Amino acid sequence: MPQMMPMEWMMLYTTFLITFLMFNIMNYFNQSTPNKQESNKTNITSNKMNWKW
Repeated sequence: MPQMMPMEWMMLYTTFLITFLMFNIMNYFNQSTPNKQESNKTNITSNKMNWKW
């Protein structure tokens, strides 16, 4: 197996790094923000028991 030159390794590293960064940046800015709030909030009632020991 022939060895790669150091410059070739550096180009490979930068290519993967740029691809990784662009993928993360695009996913970060592509997140849709919720424009509306849910109005059907259900109230959870709990039975409180007063224990008298």
